[in-house]
This record gives sequence, structure tokens and C-alpha cells, in this order.
Amino acid sequence: MADIVTVHDEVHSRYLASLDGEVIGEAVYRDTADGRIFTHSEINPAYEHQGFGTQMVRAALDDTRTAGLKPIGQCSMVRNFLAEHPDYARR
Repeated sequence: MADIVTVHDEVHSRYLASLDGEVIGEAVYRDTADGRIFTHSEINPAYEHQGFGTQMVRAALDDTRTAGLKPIGQCSMVRNFLAEHPDYARR
């Protein structure tokens, strides 16, 4: 499996996942007093079921923890990741 590059687009409150220079996914969030709420995330259907969503979410949550924020999964992709990896739910 190829690795993607995930970058934090702070201006638009999202993380963008790219593969070979092409944006293939995003994880959108909003910051609140409770933490960083991930409201929507998706991978281009042509790249689904290849592990890219997991890579993107992991990078976004790593960055969120580094920022000292609690990740909150409102969208199903992040919510499911947090359920499978409870250590990421901690601040």
C-alpha cells in the first residue's frame, strides 16, 4: 500500500490527504472548548478500502493530540477509528 501525505489546512479547518500530488480526501473539523470536533471526512471513492482513510485520520488525530486538543469524532470515519483505538481519544 502506498503512503499518503496529509497536511493541515488551518485556514479552512481541515486536513487534506494527497497521493502522488492529487488530493484524495479530507477531514473537516471545528475547534471548540471541548476539543477538535471532526464533522466530516471522506476519501475519493476511487481510493476507498485501501487504508488511505485510516492513514489520513491517524495523521489528523496525531496532529490534534500534538496541539493538546481532545479529538471528538462526530463523523463516522473518525468515530469508528476512535472506537477501535481508544488511546487516541485521550488528550
